[in-house]
Amino acid sequence: MRVLDISEVVDQTGLRPSTLRYYEEIGLIKSIGRHGLRRQFSPQTLMQLSLIVLGKSAGFSLDEITGMFSEDGQPNLPRDDLKARADDLDKQIHDLTVLSKALRHVADCPAPSHMECPKFQKLLRIARRKKPNKVIGAKKSPF
Repeated sequence: MRVLDISEVVDQTGLRPSTLRYYEEIGLIKSIGRHGLRRQFSPQTLMQLSLIVLGKSAGFSLDEITGMFSEDGQPNLPRDDLKARADDLDKQIHDLTVLSKALRHVADCPAPSHMECPKFQKLLRIARRKKPNKVIGAKKSPF
């Protein structure tokens, strides 16, 4: 079996060594040994790290991602959770697309003032009614 030094994993994934050490500490990945002080990993770790990155991009927490791996490190992806997350992403994409179009209209609106633009007024009314929801990659909702 080929063994990957931590530096090779860093080079191939772009993750920092401290991130790899943290992931190992919380049980997301496992080193298979050490060469001196340097951690060694199996090639399977690259697949696990790819799934972790994808999971984080989809908005899953590290705790949720931890539950997506079986004891042997193989993926055990809960299909219902994935479908629900995909539905959430589709809604966010729709909401952000509507917001983007509204902002572009307001930016190009020929009204003398934004406050005189009917579409801007509609955007403000929508914003007042909107409850904050999670937007992937953002701390707060655009509304």
